[in-house]
Amino acid sequence: MDLKLPLQILSEGNFSNIIHHDVYQCILSFLIACFLSIISIPIIINLSNLLHLTAKPGFRSSHETETPTLGGIAIFAATLIAYFLWPHSENILDSNLISLAMTGVIILFFLGIKDDILAVDPTKKLIIQIFASLILVAMGNFKVDNFYGIFGIHDVSDFISIPLTVFIFIAIINAINLIDGIDGLAGGISLIAGLGFGIWFILNDHFSFGCLAFAMSGSLLGFLRFNFSKTSKIFMGDTGSLIVGYLLSIFSVEFLSLNVGYLHDPNAYFNAPIIVMVLLIVPIFDTLRVFIVRIFKGGSPFVADRNHMHHILIDNGLNHFWASFALWMVTIMNTTLFFTFHGNITNTASLYIYIGMFGAYMVFAHFLKKRIVTVKKRKNLAKSPSFNEDDVASSNNILRDL
Repeated sequence: MDLKLPLQILSEGNFSNIIHHDVYQCILSFLIACFLSIISIPIIINLSNLLHLTAKPGFRSSHETETPTLGGIAIFAATLIAYFLWPHSENILDSNLISLAMTGVIILFFLGIKDDILAVDPTKKLIIQIFASLILVAMGNFKVDNFYGIFGIHDVSDFISIPLTVFIFIAIINAINLIDGIDGLAGGISLIAGLGFGIWFILNDHFSFGCLAFAMSGSLLGFLRFNFSKTSKIFMGDTGSLIVGYLLSIFSVEFLSLNVGYLHDPNAYFNAPIIVMVLLIVPIFDTLRVFIVRIFKGGSPFVADRNHMHHILIDNGLNHFWASFALWMVTIMNTTLFFTFHGNITNTASLYIYIGMFGAYMVFAHFLKKRIVTVKKRKNLAKSPSFNEDDVASSNNILRDL
């Protein structure tokens, strides 16, 4: 692959080479999607406020004011426009798969719009998500049919691979939706994962998927500029989380499918399933933990609460940026450590390590949850009219005893 630097190409007077080079088209898609997202979101904010299409603070909310929730419209539009700027005809199979994927994206876009404005019954949402997933799985023969030697299993039949692939779609879509509880978390995690998948697709000449991953990542970067804003804040809403989760599902399954050739292709990854789980470690761990805790307490795993890790970090005194940043770094550091030390470890052994990490995550979350009581007591004491330095000393002694 010829990867001349853009400045070198420009110095040679061949500007058109940048426009027609697949790698630079992917980079331009990222930049254009970011730009389109930035210029369209203020319009969406004004319309949302005018039509009163805002989210009101509730018991689970980490916000104190009504906020527009239709940021997903900008993510949807910016991603599609930036992707379809270029022809994607070199790899017919990839182009056909993405054409089918766009059908699912559009279906979930309208589902998200309706849910953000009117609310949709969870069962109906799940049925529509399954239908959008089956469009790719059934019509595009798009499925995970190899376990990469995990527990000694390699090729699997359609009776296992089709339900498994649909489950992967539903799990990732809803995991992204569940972590969308504070500013920047779902958008930032999806941006990191999107760039990770996009870079691999580009390096392995799957430019259609690489361009789509970069376009999605660019739209998310533009969205984050407003998601963190104090004066022009907007949420991605279900419109955004459903679309982004669906696209990440597509990238994950495609990544797994393409790397099946690891036995014969030196550019493929034998550890592909573990790489996917590490890139999406935050939504996977958070969803599993929340479901386990809810079931352990005797409740339904689908009843909302404030038991997510991002809620715990906020209740421990972090603001939205630092809570999201901490979880971004969990993704980046674990991905870096995996590529540094995975070596010749089998996928089964890697899975056991991953499960052990989840156990450590559960313990860490438990201690953070207990610490919330300490933080609240300190805050209440600081607000007390009779608060003085002696109170601080005595309260610290009490809290140590706890």
